Amino acid sequence: MRALLDLLGHAIRDARFALTVGGRTVYYLARAPLDRAAVWRQAFEVGNRSVLFVLLTLGFLGAIMNLQTGFQALRLFGDASLVGAQTMPLVLRLFGPTVTGLMVATRVGTGIAAEVGSMVVTEQVDALRMSGAPPVDYLVKPRFVACILMLPALAVLGVTASFVAGMAVSYGAFQVNPATYANFDLVRTGDVFEGLLKALTYGAVIPIIAGAAGLSARGGSEGVGQATTRAVVNASLAVIVLDFVIGGAAFVLRT
Repeated sequence: MRALLDLLGHAIRDARFALTVGGRTVYYLARAPLDRAAVWRQAFEVGNRSVLFVLLTLGFLGAIMNLQTGFQALRLFGDASLVGAQTMPLVLRLFGPTVTGLMVATRVGTGIAAEVGSMVVTEQVDALRMSGAPPVDYLVKPRFVACILMLPALAVLGVTASFVAGMAVSYGAFQVNPATYANFDLVRTGDVFEGLLKALTYGAVIPIIAGAAGLSARGGSEGVGQATTRAVVNASLAVIVLDFVIGGAAFVLRT
């Protein structure tokens, strides 16, 4: 019981500090000039270096989903021709943005926490404060803007990879014509908006949580490792919770 209470206390402190960092990030975004060169450097780290990771993950996920959906359709109805129409809304609303967010939280969130945490334990962040450069403005804000720009783009690429892989599997396993597979009759405009909103929200939340974890690092290399672990766990949990909240709100609005 005591361990559970301690864990809950740490989670509350992490959430409170992340909210503080998020508020400061928005403040500096509105009041301080934006270093575009730093933003583009971070956009390259977030976007270009994550493309292959996202394409492979969403591609295999699309293949697996269509394979299993096709098997079930054949078992129940004896026809797998509507597998594309059945899976595309789910990919757009859920798997595309959410899996992309989890992949970015895993790869980018750990990198942010490790880099910022290393600067904290080596007193580089203290040097920034002494020179008049707020750490949140200098370290978190460029990563925040970069993630907001790149995560929706990565989600679009991931959805495309899932669609193409699913089409290939459906044609190879169930002889579904690609023209028949590309059936968007069940896709609604709200599905697209929901997916993009989730991607934008994840892009805003992941760098804030990872940056806060890095800024709270203490105690040398061991502290950096703990900050990195907190970043990936908290960011991944935030993605899942936000997926539920946004998805639930969208369902209520649709009904």
